[in-house]
Amino acid sequence: MFRLPSRRNFLRAASVTGTLLPAGVLARAFMGAPPVDPFDPAICRASFGTPVVLPEKRALKLTWNATAICTVGVAVAQEKGYFARHNLDVELINFGGSTDQLLEAIATSKADAGVGMALRWLKPLEGGFDVKIAAGIHGGCMRLLAAPGSGITKIGDLKGKAIGITDLAAPDRNFFSIMLQQAGVDPNKEVEWRVFPGDVLPVALKKGEVQAFCQGDPLGWMARERDGLTEVATNLTGEFAHRTCCVLGIRGTLIRQEKPVAAALVQSLLEAQEWVAVNPEAAAAIFAPHAKAPVDQLVAMLKSHTHHHNPLAADLRSQIAAYGEELKQIQVFKQGTDISKYAARVTADVLG
Repeated sequence: MFRLPSRRNFLRAASVTGTLLPAGVLARAFMGAPPVDPFDPAICRASFGTPVVLPEKRALKLTWNATAICTVGVAVAQEKGYFARHNLDVELINFGGSTDQLLEAIATSKADAGVGMALRWLKPLEGGFDVKIAAGIHGGCMRLLAAPGSGITKIGDLKGKAIGITDLAAPDRNFFSIMLQQAGVDPNKEVEWRVFPGDVLPVALKKGEVQAFCQGDPLGWMARERDGLTEVATNLTGEFAHRTCCVLGIRGTLIRQEKPVAAALVQSLLEAQEWVAVNPEAAAAIFAPHAKAPVDQLVAMLKSHTHHHNPLAADLRSQIAAYGEELKQIQVFKQGTDISKYAARVTADVLG
């Protein structure tokens, strides 16, 4: 029986030429049909809706964390011309302040949009910032690590243990708290969270000050490889394999007043994400100047992530709602928050 190729096979086939070809193009190739223009509007529409090319150049300010490998798509969109293709002139702002300051900057038009971690943004967004999550960017990049030979090989083994984190509102603290809760361990009472600077976490583990620590890439990956650590779990473990972790947020006024601009931004960034998924070596080379990590390790990190997984609209809203319910269970969200209304309020379908 004939089977259509999977999306993963589409991506692998596209990587032969180093260029992302939409599924429709590759399917025609597999079936022996004549080749088509990979930038044909009808093909692009199948991926991210009708292509939005603004009639005149539009300047935008986009915030990102330039040292976090999960934001690689931003660097690629700038370097490979995906923003320019949609007539966007994007100024990148490497933002180092708190999440509240970041969301306030976007909500008050000091910036137009930002890329960040869902589990760092969702609690502050409960407070009412006028910032809408418009797309999921990728999954993967948070790791829970333990010393080899410690006997800690699964989440449940952490009951009664100390876990190192970079701050109490860290997205990996929230995520692995959810996993602990699901494993029957109360993350607020049956483990101890200890805060250390990111580069000190592996040292704290060696000294026995913690029995495990969680950290995002590239630092988490590099510590695992350098010290031969046991990877207890990641944010792609089990049922979370298709959950987004990094999101694009856009100020509400931009979406309401200039929706085509918001749509152009979403399309350009998601096109860059697809390019990353099929060109991890080239993407790593582009990102290398921003990260203190060898290119070969950056490549391996990117291959372990899901940069081709970009939930939108109802799918995105469903994932945000799932996080909301889980954050309620670990006492991060208010118990009275209506999660369905919350998810509808903080997300936006700019391509619909």
